[in-house]
Amino acid sequence: MAKPDSWRLDPANYPFSLEIPTRYGDLDTNHHLNNVAYARFFEEGRVRYQLEIRARDYFAGRRGVIASLTVNYLAEGGYPRPVTVTAGFGPPGRTSWQILLAAFQKDRCIATCDSLLVGRDDAGPVPVTDEWRMIIESQQVRRR
Repeated sequence: MAKPDSWRLDPANYPFSLEIPTRYGDLDTNHHLNNVAYARFFEEGRVRYQLEIRARDYFAGRRGVIASLTVNYLAEGGYPRPVTVTAGFGPPGRTSWQILLAAFQKDRCIATCDSLLVGRDDAGPVPVTDEWRMIIESQQVRRR
């Protein structure tokens, strides 16, 4: 795994942030946050971010489905400290867009997640609308 670009490791670069409590059941046998817990944190962050920006308002008769999801584990996470999940968009494609997420504990990035979503209706993939493209472009993760 290649180390993420430095801009991915700074929570200030993301337009959305959510603190999520950890649970004792999130631990593995080594007392570190397990991979299922990371997936849950990223799912909660992705869904709450989409609710925050009212994503469903832009999908009349359409839906966004996950085509690919990649998690990069960068450091061990612990309990009982909360995890802060940050989110924002990457550049949009013709029918797809990325939601880029990162998880932090004590200002240290412990994992990143790249979610690729595709717009679909009952007939198959649909182009990103101009209105949705404007939202994506206004909510991108800063690359500095």
